[in-house]
Amino acid sequence: MSRRAVLGGALAATAGVALGGTAAASPGGKRLRVLVATNEPWGTYHVSPLLAEARRRGWRLTQLVPDLSQIKPGDPVPTATPETAAAADLLVVAGAGDWPVECADRFRRLPLAASGLAYLGPQEAALARRLHPRLRVITAASPAAARAFAGYLGTRRSVRVVGSPQTDDLPRRVPEPGLVLVLTSVTHADDTGGAAPGTELLLAAAERLEAAGRRILVGLHPREDPALWDRYEISEVPSLEASARAEAAIGIPGTVFPLIAAVGTPLVGCVDPELTVPDYLLAVCSSTIDDAALAVSAVDKARLPGPETLADAIGPIGGSAGRLFDRWSKAARG
Repeated sequence: MSRRAVLGGALAATAGVALGGTAAASPGGKRLRVLVATNEPWGTYHVSPLLAEARRRGWRLTQLVPDLSQIKPGDPVPTATPETAAAADLLVVAGAGDWPVECADRFRRLPLAASGLAYLGPQEAALARRLHPRLRVITAASPAAARAFAGYLGTRRSVRVVGSPQTDDLPRRVPEPGLVLVLTSVTHADDTGGAAPGTELLLAAAERLEAAGRRILVGLHPREDPALWDRYEISEVPSLEASARAEAAIGIPGTVFPLIAAVGTPLVGCVDPELTVPDYLLAVCSSTIDDAALAVSAVDKARLPGPETLADAIGPIGGSAGRLFDRWSKAARG
């Protein structure tokens, strides 16, 4: 399926779904100061796709972190602790884990928004209801993500579908014969965030694919241990960009899966009995496997799902960062 077909389906599926505002800010619009807190306290990779829109609007976007101990030198995302953060107009929580809720408690006078910047399961988070009284807007990338995010927050309120900023500039797909992109998760949990089971299955699947003559390109999760994958070529560009080169991708289902489907690259999911992900991440997969012996056949047969499934999982394409920031602007203004 072409990217144009994916785009058309994604836009069509938003009919009747609450969408955000226009993509462009007015010239006289206020330059907002926004603080963001995520479930992965030091993981800035979910905020980095928002920096271009922040620069375009002249906004100051800062991620709140417990301390600077795990922020790498040169990280483009501005960070601050609650103690050092400058005055702000809005706090955005990207989840209801311990850290975002602690930040919400610390900044009680700020307007509060909740935005799903990464996938979250539909099970209600233990602390989610502490956020309810203050939430001015809730946003998510797609209709499916909105349903999962509402369940996670334990709310029946409308969730505004804005799209994913990472789909605003999708790479053009030019698949290379025999190239398979392997998408890792995180093998070991750390203070920055949790891990997803399934690495052993994925490693074994990669070995099977290589033995069958496939070229393996590895798209590492930002927190994955690269030493586990150093026998293969590791992509020097983000997985979304690398997916444009691949005939198919195989990996542990995560936030990037719908984005790669938007590029037009079919996906195979590696699932572990202990792995729990929202159904829509599995729905964008051509198939899922729980045995490495199935990897070669699954990759050979990989196809994109139908346009309705894609649209539900991907959301609107183009102008997504603008829609998100418009929603934040309205929340800050009250």
